[in-house]
Amino acid sequence: MDWPGWALFGLAATAALTVVMIAAQMAGLTRLDLPLVLGTLVTADPDRARVAGFFLHLAAGQGFALGYAATFALLGWSTWWLGALLGLLHVAVALTVILPLLPGIHPRMASHRAGPASRAVLEPPGLLALNYGIQTPAVAAGAHLLYGAVLGLLLQAR
Repeated sequence: MDWPGWALFGLAATAALTVVMIAAQMAGLTRLDLPLVLGTLVTADPDRARVAGFFLHLAAGQGFALGYAATFALLGWSTWWLGALLGLLHVAVALTVILPLLPGIHPRMASHRAGPASRAVLEPPGLLALNYGIQTPAVAAGAHLLYGAVLGLLLQAR
């Protein structure tokens, strides 16, 4: 297992994914704000939530990068396209399982069952995060393809 590569390249891949997601949000392609969604798990203040969420996102990116690096180590090889395939698997699980389940544990996110009495400040993502915009699944898929390809490419070179 390439520990130094995982540590450095996990940050690089997470930075690339984050740049794509923020650029897409600023371009109006999606309303998904991962730092805000993650940060509001720990604080209600939106400005503080974005800061906390940024660091939570970096930590999550490192955790996922560890899984990618372990997969590459188990297989004994890595390429950009294998990383991209893992990125597709990653985003498929995120959009169909993780995000739809998030309202069940997120203290500041509405659920489809909570109704108008809810005091939640965040809208639930829904299946494929479509509640954050019709282009959100494509943006998320592109960002995760890039994430996996970066990891596969950089870990291959080591």
